[in-house]
Amino acid sequence: MGNERRLLTLLVCLVLGIGLTAAVLGATRVASPDGTAHSGMNSRDYVDIRDVPPGPRDPSAIGPDASTGTVTVDCGRNEERHYNEDNLVVSPGLRSGAHHTHAYVGNLSTDAMSTDASLAAAATSCLGGDRSTYYWPVLRRPDRVSSHPHESSAGHGNTGEILPEAAVTVEFRGNPVGKVVPMPRFLRAMTGDAVAYTAASDADVRARWGCSGSPDRFTTRYPRCPAGERLTRTLTFPSCWNGLDTESPGHRAHLGFPAANGVCPQGTFAVPQLRISLAYEVPPGVPVAVDSFPEQRHSPKTDHAMFVDAMTDAQMAAVAGCLNEGRACRT
Repeated sequence: MGNERRLLTLLVCLVLGIGLTAAVLGATRVASPDGTAHSGMNSRDYVDIRDVPPGPRDPSAIGPDASTGTVTVDCGRNEERHYNEDNLVVSPGLRSGAHHTHAYVGNLSTDAMSTDASLAAAATSCLGGDRSTYYWPVLRRPDRVSSHPHESSAGHGNTGEILPEAAVTVEFRGNPVGKVVPMPRFLRAMTGDAVAYTAASDADVRARWGCSGSPDRFTTRYPRCPAGERLTRTLTFPSCWNGLDTESPGHRAHLGFPAANGVCPQGTFAVPQLRISLAYEVPPGVPVAVDSFPEQRHSPKTDHAMFVDAMTDAQMAAVAGCLNEGRACRT
C-alpha cells in the first residue's frame, strides 16, 4: 500500500509540474512558424481579428460649428530608414534615452540633440515642406535577425528584423462640435503609454491594433489578420490644448483628449487632431513585437507615438482653415 501511495503522489506531482511548466511557457513565450520560441513574448497578447467585436465609431459632427475637414500630409513611409533610440519629446538631450528604436517620418534631422532652431532649418520627407517630426516604436519580426546592425536594440532586449511600414498616413482632423485653433509652433505631444504593461491602470493606453480588412475592429492585442490583409496601428493624439504651453512636466498636462462626444474640457481649446495610421505586410502566423523598455515585454498595450509641430505659422493656419471650412486637403 505504501508503494502505491508513493507512486500515486509521484504521478500527481509529475502532472502538476507539466501543467505549471506549460502555463509558464505559454505566458512568456510565443512560437514562430519554424517552431522557435521567443522569450519575453506572451501568447495571450495575440487575438484573431475575427474574434474582436466591432468598436464604437468616432463621434460624428453633432454641432453647427463642427470642423469637418481633413488634411493629409504626405511624408512618405520612412524610405530614408531614419531610426534611432532617442526621444526628443520625453528625454531631450539624452542619447539612446528611449531604450528602444523609433521610426520617423517628416523632419530628417530629429534626434535627442535637436532644438527648435535645428528642426526649423532641417530637410524633411514631407512633400509640402512640413518640418514637423512624427515618430513611433518600430515593429519587429523576432523570428528573424536584422540585417542592419545599427537598427538593433539588442542591448535593451529588442531584437529581430524591423518590419518596414507598407503605408504611413499622417492626417489632421477637426472637432465634431466646434472650430479648431492653430497649434502653437514647436508644440510637443505624445499619445499612448510606453509603460502600460507595469502601470497601475490603463488610463493612458491608446493602442489601436487592427487589420486592413476590418477597419471597424480594433484591439490592444496583436491581431492575427487573414491572408492578404495588412496589420495596422492607429495612433491618435490629444487635441485639447491649455492655450499656454508647448510642453509640460510629464508631457501630458498641456494637452488632453476630448470627451467621447468631442467636447474639450473647460479651459482648453480644440486644436487639429493628429492621427498617424501605419500598415505592415505580415504573413499569417508570423510573430511580431513592438519595441519596448525591457520590463514591458513588448506588450502591444505599450504602443505610443510622439510629435513635434515644426510647421510654420502660415502652414498651421492653413491646416486649421481647411478643417474649419470642411474641406479635404493634401499637403
